[in-house]
Amino acid sequence: MARKGTVYSTDQGRHCSACGEPVPHCRCSNDTQPTGDGIVRLQRQVKGRNGKPVTIITGLPLTGPDLKAIAKELKNRCGVGGSIEESNILIQGDKRDRIREVLETKGYTVKLAGG
Repeated sequence: MARKGTVYSTDQGRHCSACGEPVPHCRCSNDTQPTGDGIVRLQRQVKGRNGKPVTIITGLPLTGPDLKAIAKELKNRCGVGGSIEESNILIQGDKRDRIREVLETKGYTVKLAGG
């Protein structure tokens, strides 16, 4: 059983199977931009979160470092924590109004979705 290339390295972590680069610097996955209708949607969700509200931001046409930067800015502006799951940003609490203001000043079309 012969292996091709580095699968894991303690120096840089996991490597992409297609291009051989470390996963954070992979050229294959970084070329794909999320597609959508150009509308950023803000959704409030409590299901599966012990009744605690979370604001989910979907539809941002950003990936990688740009998505992390805007998530950090939103968390700072709202004064709460949050995370990134796939191409969605999760912000703790119901902060839809404040997030809407910030995103509209950046030029995004924003809609409130869900409950």
